[in-house]
Amino acid sequence: MPAVHHRYTTVDRQRLFYREAGPAGAPVVVLLHGFPTSSFMFRGLIPALADRYHVIAPDHLGFGFSDAPPVGEFDYTFERLTDLTQGLLDRLGIDRYALYVQDYGAPIGFRLALRRPADITAIITQNGNGYDAGFVDGFWKTVRDYQASPTGEAEAAIRQAFTLEVTRWQYLTGVPDETLVSPDAWEHDFALLSRPGNDLIQLALLRDYATNPPLYPRLHEYLRSSAVPVLAVWGRGDEIFGPDGARAFAADAADPEIHLLDGGHFLLESAGDEVAELIRDFLGRRLK
Repeated sequence: MPAVHHRYTTVDRQRLFYREAGPAGAPVVVLLHGFPTSSFMFRGLIPALADRYHVIAPDHLGFGFSDAPPVGEFDYTFERLTDLTQGLLDRLGIDRYALYVQDYGAPIGFRLALRRPADITAIITQNGNGYDAGFVDGFWKTVRDYQASPTGEAEAAIRQAFTLEVTRWQYLTGVPDETLVSPDAWEHDFALLSRPGNDLIQLALLRDYATNPPLYPRLHEYLRSSAVPVLAVWGRGDEIFGPDGARAFAADAADPEIHLLDGGHFLLESAGDEVAELIRDFLGRRLK
């Protein structure tokens, strides 16, 4: 099994953690995680790809083992998280890579692609939304209410997303066999989510999520003009980003490959081997 290295580097005075594996000269795959997890979600996928690819999986600022400065010391927006991710890739000398995005990784990854489209060799989106059709109203109404009025009852409602119960819900909803999902996953996430001050970081990012849908038309134009290969592999039981979000890539991507699997938001936890095989097959055929 390929060795996985656990590294730190400093970008713009922020210490970022990342996992790295695979041959130095191999094609690069960058894995971008979502909320409320970290590169820990890729602990199985990294070795499954690293025999053939050079894999980089960072923790976003405020997540995992990266720094988490208080909101008064850092402006937590998706633009700023993109700046740090681009800074990390620049520091590592990475300027050509396939991009895997999930949840929060999508608005960061799609910003990277819009900034430097020539850098992206392929896009793999695993429940990483890029279309209005992907939003499941039952979940996003609470978020939108909070964005419209970020105080009082709306804030109290959105803070439920930081509880152990809802963290567990994200992992198990839509999974046909819950025994396949290790409790380590949600317990790990919840422990880091519960650090003092992290609630304010997450509230800031939930407010800023409103800046992401307005970028979708630019993303769609990029998909059309670049003809970048796209693999959408989606947990069909996701109650945050529904399967219509996967199907929607067919409107703009060139010959996209769309797979709806039995599973939920964190599909790697219950169908990791199947996802890895789809990625290896896709990249093997579609990378130039």
